Amino acid sequence: MDITLVIPARNEAEGLRRLLPEVVARLPEAEIIVVNDGSDDDTLSVCAKFPVRVVSHPYPKGNGAAVKSGARAAKGDVLIFMDADGQHQPQDIPLMLEKLERGYDMVVGARGRGSQAGAHRAVANGFYNWLASWMVGQKVDDLTSGFRAVKADKFRQFLYMLPNGFSYPTTITMSFFRAGYSVGYVPIHAPKRIGNSSHMRIVRDGVRFLLIIFKIGSLYSPLKLFFPVSALFFLLGAGNYVHTYLTLHRFTNMSALLFISAIIVFLIGLVSEQITMLAYKDSDH
Repeated sequence: MDITLVIPARNEAEGLRRLLPEVVARLPEAEIIVVNDGSDDDTLSVCAKFPVRVVSHPYPKGNGAAVKSGARAAKGDVLIFMDADGQHQPQDIPLMLEKLERGYDMVVGARGRGSQAGAHRAVANGFYNWLASWMVGQKVDDLTSGFRAVKADKFRQFLYMLPNGFSYPTTITMSFFRAGYSVGYVPIHAPKRIGNSSHMRIVRDGVRFLLIIFKIGSLYSPLKLFFPVSALFFLLGAGNYVHTYLTLHRFTNMSALLFISAIIVFLIGLVSEQITMLAYKDSDH
């Protein structure tokens, strides 16, 4: 396989000093691209010491934007994405490539419980995995892992859908399931990151997590998200009507409001389903 390793990096000079010697030794024939996302540390000087190709952003655009830049510049038929902070270990790459050769279109490094950075992150990731599994009807071991090997031609079909921020793994995973591609998982251990603490914060993560939840639903199968909400409004309306009919012997405005809300939410789900189908219709370029 012609392999391109894409490493997004923003101020990850220390991590690259440890990572690049190992990936160069393990993948001597592979193309290695470091996407410098507007770093202001020694990232460029560290990369200059190794046989790697550097793609630089003039200012920080985000992890997803770096991934897209690397995918566009890559020449390999297989793309491997991994972080430069030490949480993704090169020794796991052969396992991922081996599984990819078995007919999978994308193989994701699935982190175990001991790899989660904090209890809040572990709970959030567990909920994501459960929600995604329900949406796609298949077990999703790690929805948000950025360590993955994927066939380049299929990955590039969805570049236009990927966000510039940190939620690109969610989007590409759901996109692959939606397109009917095969997604596999390899268990990995992600050690503590090298360097400063993560760029993300708990409050900001909380908002981002909530947005991703809605994004998962609207991206993959909107009716699976909207129909339960519609059904809940309908049941509340029916329950309120029974109660008011037995006590007041009339149909109240609250019951009408709940029934109307149920209809509106359901219709929004139908429209969203059609929009989602249109979004994927022209993705196979």
